[in-house]
Amino acid sequence: MPMFDEEPVKKKVSHEVGQDLSALSLHELDERIALLEAEVARLAAAKAAKAASMDAAASIFRKI
Repeated sequence: MPMFDEEPVKKKVSHEVGQDLSALSLHELDERIALLEAEVARLAAAKAAKAASMDAAASIFRKI
């Protein structure tokens, strides 16, 4: 008998591009969609930050 009450370990949701989706439930598919939408937003923010940085650097070099 365990000394501590162990809570069930919640499996971290991850997704691999091209992964077989046939075994996933509707809820699991919704989780994957939310995960991927959040990742797309994160990538878009990183892209915007890099573009702003490049634009700032380009404007400095144009002045020289």
